[in-house]
Amino acid sequence: MCETEEKNQYQGACLCGGIQYAVSKIEDRMAHCHCSMCRKFHGAAFATFGEAKKENFQWLCGEELIRVYEGTNGTKRLFCSVCGSSLVFVPSNDSGRFVEFSLGTLDTPIPQRPDAHIFTQYSADWYEITDDLPQFLNGRDGKE
Repeated sequence: MCETEEKNQYQGACLCGGIQYAVSKIEDRMAHCHCSMCRKFHGAAFATFGEAKKENFQWLCGEELIRVYEGTNGTKRLFCSVCGSSLVFVPSNDSGRFVEFSLGTLDTPIPQRPDAHIFTQYSADWYEITDDLPQFLNGRDGKE
């Protein structure tokens, strides 16, 4: 049985529902990541992640189902061991202040919208970015 938390206005889960989480406040910064690891892990042209301060993110149930894949570059990807849903991305230089979670796993609507495309130098050749969001060859600190 999952915990419930009244103060959390946003909730999400993996595909099978075994892992559930809540977020009380989502930060404004969110991006579509086109790196090859995100593309492969999500099986899509890009992955979209939002951020929450660690104190604003809470696992409600299913933490025992979480597995971690660590890439050769030191990044970590948390996913459900039952259904494979990608849930959280942890950068190699993680400060522990933020949780980057997959927006595709949210079950409640949010007011924020993605504000950038990152790691576009690795974009799938079969996908064309057609919106007006800023595009960064690497992370946000990289060249536009």
